[in-house]
Amino acid sequence: MKLTVVGLGPGAGEDMTGRAYRAIEEADVVIGYTAYIDLIRGAFPEKEMRSTGMKKEVDRCRMAVQAASEGKNVAVVCSGDSGVYGMAGLIYEVSKEFPPVEIEVVPGITAACGGAAVLGAPLTHDFAVISLSDLMTPWEKIEKRLECAAEADFVICLYNPRSRGRADYLMRACDILLRHKSGDTVCAYVKNIGRDGEQSRILPLSELRDSTDVDMFTTVFVGNSQTTVIDGKMVTPRGYMQRGE
Repeated sequence: MKLTVVGLGPGAGEDMTGRAYRAIEEADVVIGYTAYIDLIRGAFPEKEMRSTGMKKEVDRCRMAVQAASEGKNVAVVCSGDSGVYGMAGLIYEVSKEFPPVEIEVVPGITAACGGAAVLGAPLTHDFAVISLSDLMTPWEKIEKRLECAAEADFVICLYNPRSRGRADYLMRACDILLRHKSGDTVCAYVKNIGRDGEQSRILPLSELRDSTDVDMFTTVFVGNSQTTVIDGKMVTPRGYMQRGE
């Protein structure tokens, strides 16, 4: 009995690792959020698949651990990386309720890395990843994290930047960032990373604040004080050229 938590990558297609593909192939049953199961169903048509909808994460993980404890080889799939806003942590938490099962975490390309590749090289130096969703984290704590990351001049990658219920959260986040960053700071966003309809745009922080083309399928990048645009690509220098070698 084994439970593998699998990161599918941002598009569940070309960016899926060979290790992730093998884990799904070897599983007796594949479990995941409905949208992610739909992304891979065509590639594994003979595989038994089970899914749950939004906000059913605990039920989904209990279903997976229960199946593994009954002797099945189970793969739990997550978009991006299974340990970055994925199910890996919750699987370990839920597993305490059941007899011991072997758990393996298979990494995947997270949206920060997938989106960065589309844009150029925005994450070459230190960066912070912050989710603007306050479903799990109080907004006051998110504000503090934004404030500290901006003050420390990190490149900042924002997950879950806007939804119908949080239409002004990106604007509020940008207002915090603008206390410490110039309005000319190079920013960008990528929608539908690795999927049909992928699109990206580079723009200054002052314009990002009022952008309406950002949703839950978008990852936002806010540069540091050194981030620049080279041949239409967002680039954050590490400092090799400045070192003079």
